[in-house]
Amino acid sequence: MNFDQIAALVVLAGVIAALVHGKLRADVVALTGAALLLVLGVVRPVEVQGAFASPAVIALAGLFVIAYAIELSGLLAWLIRKAQGLTQVMGSQAIWMVIAACGSVGGFLNNTPVVVLAAPVVRDMATSLNLSPKRFLMPLSYVVVLGGLLTLIGTSTNLLVNDMARNAGQPVFGLFDITGVGLIIALTGGLYLYFVGARQLDRPARFDEVRMRRRQLAAERVKARATAAKGPTGWLGRLFRQAVPVYRPDGSGDAVLGDVALYEEGAQKPLQPVQAAISILVFVGVILVSALNIAPIAAAAFAGAVLLILLRVITADEAYAGLRPEILLLIAGMVVVGMAIEVTGLASAAASGLIDIVRPLGPLGALIIFYGVTLFATELLSNATVAVLITPVAVALAESLGVDPRPFLVAVMMAASAAFATPFGYQTNVLVFNMAGYSYLDFVRVGVPLNLVTWAAAMVAIPIFFPF
Repeated sequence: MNFDQIAALVVLAGVIAALVHGKLRADVVALTGAALLLVLGVVRPVEVQGAFASPAVIALAGLFVIAYAIELSGLLAWLIRKAQGLTQVMGSQAIWMVIAACGSVGGFLNNTPVVVLAAPVVRDMATSLNLSPKRFLMPLSYVVVLGGLLTLIGTSTNLLVNDMARNAGQPVFGLFDITGVGLIIALTGGLYLYFVGARQLDRPARFDEVRMRRRQLAAERVKARATAAKGPTGWLGRLFRQAVPVYRPDGSGDAVLGDVALYEEGAQKPLQPVQAAISILVFVGVILVSALNIAPIAAAAFAGAVLLILLRVITADEAYAGLRPEILLLIAGMVVVGMAIEVTGLASAAASGLIDIVRPLGPLGALIIFYGVTLFATELLSNATVAVLITPVAVALAESLGVDPRPFLVAVMMAASAAFATPFGYQTNVLVFNMAGYSYLDFVRVGVPLNLVTWAAAMVAIPIFFPF
């Protein structure tokens, strides 16, 4: 191994170790790795510049601003609140309808704000039926993540893999190229959650429901006594207000996603019809321009974001607030690390080692093993990290097998978003973990089988839509 390969490998190991340790912010870790590679001469300044100006970063920046404009308009919160009225008519089926609707939205909007807005509504719908929110909040997170598999802009991972593939000389994916595969995986995962996964939550949910019923009965008894003692203004009324607990999330855990007050405020945003209409029209315009190949998604999203500012739907300060620089810088830093893996030949070396194992299994066997490796890595590392590490190996592996790299690239997109087995594999998992008070094992019981089910579905769907 030469110096560049050793340096890239050491930096890569350090980045992975720091991310697994979790004490430093992921974007700081990625930028530190990029800076070290630049100082050591492993990558050139022009390559670093290209990473920060990559189409994936530009597209995400524009889409974040557009999504934030839709969020500020109150449209999404209004639609979700309207769905609450169905609870009285359809019972728990109404909650599943809201979850399904959020999943479809997740194919076009960033997953986190969708769950942030929907989670308190789903929780309130459940408690109005005297059901524990534990029955529904984890499926909500999972379904929205599955919805992100439907389009190229559904998750930042999809855009990042597409960008890395372009850097490796591969043709880029269209906006809806992966929809067939994503739809099969999402439907399979959704059906599993509805018929099997939700039942795995019965035990912790029933325990909560017993406590909720006891609290309700206690509240009724204290209220009755307070009424008999000249109303709730006396000492019994004060006792009622102080001593009767109610079901509410504790907000502990993640410093950003654990602030439950933010969820409540987001779900109660008033609808601003004009701003909502303009934001949706601009968003639809961006989708159409990209889908019809009039302009790349990066150009369309960037233009859409600027147009919203010019039309005064959002201010420049609000646009900057919606950019989410921690995600953009994380992606840019990890793209630099990925470039180092590719330009130093480490990706080719890794593919050569893997090809000796999978060659006897053929392309499909190689795809199955490759998906499993990506899936396992996703549970340990961030989606962006996995996408950057695995994408160059996917291209090299396919070329070594003499087949089209696209099935392997789609496998990376799907597997790098399928972080279901732990509460910390995805931001939305952390959110519902805090809100509902799940245990770590709750995610393992539901998430591991979901990983296996979606893995099997992907192995059926990918070769159909992307033959070798």
